[in-house]
Amino acid sequence: MIIILGAILLLLFIADLLIGSVHIPIDSIIGYLKGAKINETDYLILHHSRLPKAITAIICGGALSVAGLQMQTLFRNPLAGPYILGISSGAGLGVAILLMGLGLLGLSAINEWSLAAAAFLGAFSILFILLLLSYRLKDVMTLLIVGIMIGAIATALIGILQFYSNDFQLKSFVIWSLGSLDSVGYQKLGIMGGACVLASLLAFVNSKPLNSLLMGEAFASSVGININRIRILSILSTGILAGTVTAYCGPIGFVGIVVPHLGRMLFQSTDHSWLIPVCILMGAILLLFSDILSHLLVDQMALPINSITALLGIPIIIWILLARQRVSQSF
Repeated sequence: MIIILGAILLLLFIADLLIGSVHIPIDSIIGYLKGAKINETDYLILHHSRLPKAITAIICGGALSVAGLQMQTLFRNPLAGPYILGISSGAGLGVAILLMGLGLLGLSAINEWSLAAAAFLGAFSILFILLLLSYRLKDVMTLLIVGIMIGAIATALIGILQFYSNDFQLKSFVIWSLGSLDSVGYQKLGIMGGACVLASLLAFVNSKPLNSLLMGEAFASSVGININRIRILSILSTGILAGTVTAYCGPIGFVGIVVPHLGRMLFQSTDHSWLIPVCILMGAILLLFSDILSHLLVDQMALPINSITALLGIPIIIWILLARQRVSQSF
């Protein structure tokens, strides 16, 4: 199954390079990947647009899936996702302050780097608050509720900024909130990829403690697992994964909720040492497929990636709700 998933990922990666508003022959794409000399126009499109976008889809899909897997395990909730702790709302608040808050003060400091920095600061501010609270709150469900409330406060502040913003500021924020894989160049790609790889490795190292948490915190404590430590490390890993993706690509929903369930059902396993690599592969496949659909459904342009992941993810989530008892038994 791993080999099959790898083959599907490779085919979708090539298909993502092939599909776009400008037709590029498959021979040119294969030649480009081999390092051969190709038409200059085809090279510029592939090298500066389609290749970074495809790599971004792979990184984002894998990162969000691993984040979702950790949250579902930590809270033992089949509908928990990487943004449930309010990290996405924090990133959105940071961007809203930059795009709309500074405009109300007559200031402007908007560029692609400032947007990413604002989202980073917003996401990691929420993460810092949650890490502090995790030392005080011993019950994981209480921490979950507090995270949801913090996210609701951030959303409320965003709504206030939207009420006072002008049309241009509001449109800029809405466009960011739709998500995009197109704005990540190679320099940003290196930063995002490095952060996501390190956070995923942190999750993989904690595979055994996460497996123990599936039996409940009491069982995990009885076998020597430090509950507070694994909780903090899981929140830290999820915060880095979700915060980094949101900072560079905007909020991309439903991938982190859906993929862990698909991985458990496909492999009939709850072992995180298997599920984490599987979720990385399946998340990358899902986001590559979503990106391909976003270009196929409309001529000469692409639909927002967040809309496509919602259209793909919501039916699966509804199915999870209808069959919740059966799905919850996989924990």
